[in-house]
Amino acid sequence: SGFNSIGHMDTMLRRRCQIGHYKEGEEFIQNVFHVLFQIFTGKDKSNLSICWLQYEISKVVQCLEAKKKKKLKAQGRKSKRMARNFLKAPENRNDLSLWKLYAYLEWLLGNTDDSRKVFDTALRTVGTGGLKSAHLCSLSLLYAQLEVELLESIEGAVMSRAVHILTKLTESGPYVPYSGQVLSVNVLKARKAYEHALQDYLSKTPVSDQDQVSDADQLVNLVGCYALFQYLTVGIDAAVLIYTQASEKLEASGPQKCEKTGENSGIQNFPSALEAVMLLHTNLLRFHMKISVYPLNPLREALTEALKRYPSNQSLWRSYIHIQRKSHSASKARRFFDNVTRSTNSLEPWLFAIQAEQMRKKLTEKVQRADIGEVHCTIPETGLTNRIVALFEHAVQSENGAHCPLLWRMYLSFMV
Repeated sequence: SGFNSIGHMDTMLRRRCQIGHYKEGEEFIQNVFHVLFQIFTGKDKSNLSICWLQYEISKVVQCLEAKKKKKLKAQGRKSKRMARNFLKAPENRNDLSLWKLYAYLEWLLGNTDDSRKVFDTALRTVGTGGLKSAHLCSLSLLYAQLEVELLESIEGAVMSRAVHILTKLTESGPYVPYSGQVLSVNVLKARKAYEHALQDYLSKTPVSDQDQVSDADQLVNLVGCYALFQYLTVGIDAAVLIYTQASEKLEASGPQKCEKTGENSGIQNFPSALEAVMLLHTNLLRFHMKISVYPLNPLREALTEALKRYPSNQSLWRSYIHIQRKSHSASKARRFFDNVTRSTNSLEPWLFAIQAEQMRKKLTEKVQRADIGEVHCTIPETGLTNRIVALFEHAVQSENGAHCPLLWRMYLSFMV
């Protein structure tokens, strides 16, 4: 049947339905996983299991976004069966990364109680690593984040399941499932524990490269847990303060400082850690704006600061476009896009600048073509079309843009 695109291309629309996973492409990907699964052993096989399950979860997310209930049910059954089979393997029984993905899958499918049982089981069986265990922090952070998303307001959150999870993480004893209340004394003890743990991590010196990577991951999880804990027990300002302190410390221990002194100081794998901390920071601000009244400026400033440093981060760009859509003035966003595209070779700023203008054009057309009888267009629409064409032209002239099939397809699709 000729060639079809493998995987999916979210940005391209074909009539009303989005291009999803083609049958031939899907078969090819499944064959690759099956063949590799026979070859790999030990840790490699566990890592492959994680990749495979992540891929299955991405398809569940796609079904959710497309609101295809029938397909979601079938995909959910298949993904759950796969996750259980992976966890039955002796080498994977204590693999917290797999347990985490399985619990997340159940949550996405709307099985909140089943998901909680999986999270609780994983936290009980893993033992007592506390804040020193990277996997335990990562698992607790995801569990708490999902629980926080269910909250309708921040008032009374100090008694929530999320606070219980984050409090138990600081205790060295075995995990006890949530019983409906959290003791104030435990909250105070947990705050002290987080404070000391964060100070220790920010001041420690890694020994090897491997330590640097694991330290950076652990620091991100620790900052995420502490900031979320402060958000639920004190408020948004306390959480933002944690992110600001961590970011400042990570910036101070950057490679430029180390080169001058010749010392191996601070968290060396800092770019990835700093990027992850900034992402957590912006996500929390977005969530807080959703459930309460809060000014837009702190989020806008955090996003522009993060994007200047990490112009390739797609999650940050999505958030930036989302908040700019609410603004009636496009000039500030256009100036920002212009500055970023001049200072980087990344293609993402071009793609998102084009997407932002296309969304604006769609909105303008929707208003002009409102079904209220005869409407005479007062706003000339050609300006936006010319702007988008100019953006495409500049993007395909860059080194990366010239070799990007997606950009050419988007350009052709727009011109058609």
